[in-house]
Amino acid sequence: MGDRDRFETTSRPSGWEAAYATKLVEWLRLVAAEAGVQGAVFGLSGGVDSAVVAGLSVQAFPGKSLGLILPCDSVQQDMDDALVVAGVFDLPVKVVVLDAAYRALLSAVGEHEGDPGAIEAMTPKLALANLKVRLRAVAWYYHANRLRRLVIGSGNRVELTVGYFTKFGDGAVDVLPLAGLVKAEVRALAEHLGVPRQVITKAPTAGLWPGQTDEEEMGLTYEVLDRFILGGDVTEGAANRIRRMIERSAHKRCLPRTPGF
Repeated sequence: MGDRDRFETTSRPSGWEAAYATKLVEWLRLVAAEAGVQGAVFGLSGGVDSAVVAGLSVQAFPGKSLGLILPCDSVQQDMDDALVVAGVFDLPVKVVVLDAAYRALLSAVGEHEGDPGAIEAMTPKLALANLKVRLRAVAWYYHANRLRRLVIGSGNRVELTVGYFTKFGDGAVDVLPLAGLVKAEVRALAEHLGVPRQVITKAPTAGLWPGQTDEEEMGLTYEVLDRFILGGDVTEGAANRIRRMIERSAHKRCLPRTPGF
């Protein structure tokens, strides 16, 4: 058995999930109390991270949790999986299709004149994807403000470390309960909470364009990213790539810079 096979995906003690989940639930309640709000709002994407957030939220705020399903040119399977998660946790959801809002916004702010389709064709894919994510954040905060609730983000330790999130998009949240967990740990916590197997094992994706997956976009698997972050051995090429990602995304993890004079 090689070093790769011996590497542990977590340094936590066996059976850590139950105690960790309890601590997160207590922490969410404390943060909400300090903020003077009751309950939570979060995006329910059909992925494992948001499913774990859903499971934690319904424990922390029973009867005061709202999952927002916000398709925007999205894959139907993601919405189907999100609805399955909602059913498992008896979570109230609101489905808001953002396609029309996205195209209206694109027409209003687009650099080129013409219909949204023509604008899309002349706009970099990442700029379009970020616009969709930031539009979702607008919906989160509208409902959070309306209901006086927290916005819970689903970013995990890997995504936050390498900057795999949209600034002022999925990074625009009040709390990040999964910030201390690498992807394998998120999946383990999902198992404990009872997240459906089909959601735990599906390829992670933000659903920003057809066929998009997190790992393909980053050029690295979550296994390699987990190993690097937890101090395991990865190839020199992978390590250098990850270090560059961390350096280039440093601005995402800081408050806006201000002059020192």
